[in-house]
Amino acid sequence: MCIRDSNKKIALITGATSGIGESTAYELANNYSLILCGRNKEKLDELEENLSSKTKVITLEFDVRNHQEVSEKISSLDNSWKKIELLINNAGNAHGLDFIYEGDIEDWDMMIDTNVKGLLYVTKYVLDSMIKNNSGHIINIGSIAGKEVYPKGNIYCASKFAVDAISQGMRIDLNKYNIKVSQVNPGLVETNFSMVRFKNDKSRSKSVYEGLNPLIGDDIAKVISFIVNCPDNVNISDLTVLAKSQASSTVLNRK
Repeated sequence: MCIRDSNKKIALITGATSGIGESTAYELANNYSLILCGRNKEKLDELEENLSSKTKVITLEFDVRNHQEVSEKISSLDNSWKKIELLINNAGNAHGLDFIYEGDIEDWDMMIDTNVKGLLYVTKYVLDSMIKNNSGHIINIGSIAGKEVYPKGNIYCASKFAVDAISQGMRIDLNKYNIKVSQVNPGLVETNFSMVRFKNDKSRSKSVYEGLNPLIGDDIAKVISFIVNCPDNVNISDLTVLAKSQASSTVLNRK
């Protein structure tokens, strides 16, 4: 395990191998030592290699849905890496877009286990250090789907509404420990999100963004960077970020 830079705080990012998580890793690399987490070892290794010239990086390969894996991997960190000051709970997914009576139970389990339980598992095992040090910052990646339910969004929206409630609960419970809790709620972001949702159906995935100038992962990473660089007494608790062409979950200005 590499030696961390003692002049930099430590940030742990879940879902770091693609999309918003990957963009955030690059965005924070100049100011943080990074613990990058994901399921794709090849991609984690590639990220470590690409970012090693900018900062100290270690990678943890685990599935956030497996609480034993989460516990073992985070507990395995060298003592010099255990003081995590910033947690980015980014791992999440959507599976399917169906009327609730046509929904796939495996899809439901995947979304709830990843978006809700996975976020809780990682937070639980990182919080010990933050509480001990009486400081820290947690940023949960929510969604506009956690603010507005849209047709066929049922379970995905429910999982993101849960993230919204959890973020509020964390903020209340952790206030006495000087731990900030923020939530960023993106609208349409052009990543591999739709490919996962539509199970590699390229034409259906492409249609989501047709005629739009959607957000990209870098846009959300810059928002995250802004939040973490606010003065210590400032907490941006809840922020929804939309492309100019998106007014709500269902109102889009396609050209």
